[in-house]
Amino acid sequence: MKSRTTQTVGQQAEEWALQYLQQQGLKLIERNFHCRSGEIDLIFRDKENLVFTEVRYRHKSSHGTGVETVDGAKQRKILRSAEYYLYSKKLWEHPCRFDVIGISLDTQQQVNIVWEKNAFDGNYYI
Repeated sequence: MKSRTTQTVGQQAEEWALQYLQQQGLKLIERNFHCRSGEIDLIFRDKENLVFTEVRYRHKSSHGTGVETVDGAKQRKILRSAEYYLYSKKLWEHPCRFDVIGISLDTQQQVNIVWEKNAFDGNYYI
């Protein structure tokens, strides 16, 4: 189970990502979608695409940036969760994209955001 501090930091990172992506013109559809396969942090609409977004916060980049930490296993969990979301909402032929937002704080506590569009490919319209 995550500690309270970890949850609070994660929620703050998601809030920063949400605000950033809305400023870029994306429209929020859902936050923290949960299913048996896992969780999707943020789901947006960007023109015709549904955008499934993983938010990763890293205090230090010595173990990799937030974007770099979304490995193959995490990608598969996100893909399975997205598939469940699309089928449950009857959106199975909807085009989608998988983005990752990496967030960190610099030495002056300024928020740094790295947005990796199409961070990985679902290889199909689910």
